[in-house]
Amino acid sequence: MCAATAQTRPQPPMKTQTSGSAPEPVASPSILVNAEEDYRIGPRDVIEVKVADADELSQNYEVRADGTFLMTYLNRVKAGGKTPDELARFIEDGLRGNYLKNPHVSVVVRQFNSHTFIIQGLVVKPGVYQIEGRPSLLKLISVAGGLSENHGTTAFIIRELKSKRMTAAPNEVGNSPSATAPSAASHGSQTQAGQTQTASSAPGPNKPDTDDKDVEEAAEYTVKTVNIAGLLKGRLEQNIFLEPGDTVSIPKADVFYVAGEVNAPGSFPLGDGATLRQALALSQGTTSNAKMAEGVIWRTDDSGKLQEIKIDIGAVMKNKADDVALQANDMIIVPNSRTKTVMNNLLKALGMGTAQRGIYRY
Repeated sequence: MCAATAQTRPQPPMKTQTSGSAPEPVASPSILVNAEEDYRIGPRDVIEVKVADADELSQNYEVRADGTFLMTYLNRVKAGGKTPDELARFIEDGLRGNYLKNPHVSVVVRQFNSHTFIIQGLVVKPGVYQIEGRPSLLKLISVAGGLSENHGTTAFIIRELKSKRMTAAPNEVGNSPSATAPSAASHGSQTQAGQTQTASSAPGPNKPDTDDKDVEEAAEYTVKTVNIAGLLKGRLEQNIFLEPGDTVSIPKADVFYVAGEVNAPGSFPLGDGATLRQALALSQGTTSNAKMAEGVIWRTDDSGKLQEIKIDIGAVMKNKADDVALQANDMIIVPNSRTKTVMNNLLKALGMGTAQRGIYRY
């Protein structure tokens, strides 16, 4: 879908008419729709069906996960994959003759829930967006107004594994639904866009059944990581396509700290491949009082334990030791050398005294 062909459709809140139909929709953001194609109804969409001279059939319906909804007289109606006009003609054909002589039906989509994408964190306009098709990560970021200041270099995409959902459908004529046990959780795998992790959450063993509702027997999710810095530099393999229901989280930028005998101590954003040398450059180098051989990096590991990493800063800066990759919240301490401090203070004092004596002699 090109941005030039996108149009905005407002979605006013609607009320349902019967307890057995869709729940009361709430106001939601606008949806971007391809102007060159008619919208096709999907699962969880809320549609309004109006039948002329048949108020008992005119109401809102929520499309189930299997793409159907239950309608008086026609029983279960297949809506998934149809345009509103196609569905209206289908309902007219079903009602014609036996229920109404010449039915007139209109169908309007009131909520586009089958095309919902969530983006949160450091973007200009975080929230729920409804976009037709499968937008890319970059497109969703653009729709959300772009990245905010101090955004991190990694985006996390949380996706529910839909194959792990179970549906308990009511009996239909000639059909007897059966439940299939969910499979075991799959292991995370490496993708082009980064690491994928899988997590599962199963409810208690005595979860009651529900009628005409989806039953969440085991909710499983994957978490994909995408390098935003690489994406913005043109690494298009990072621009993965999203699935409806995906949640994109862009956290605040990680930082590290430099303290002690440096010219500009403080906190600095942790960029891709940040190292000790870069940290010292950002802090404008060490002072003449620095004890280079006894530098320390304080780091918190995954268990929350504080680690002390001793490092010879002078050796690193002279290429006699390997540079050190930094992690989020590292604190680099450049200690003070008492000997150097005394000597430097003495030299300054002597230098100042000599200058003053020279001036007086003149």
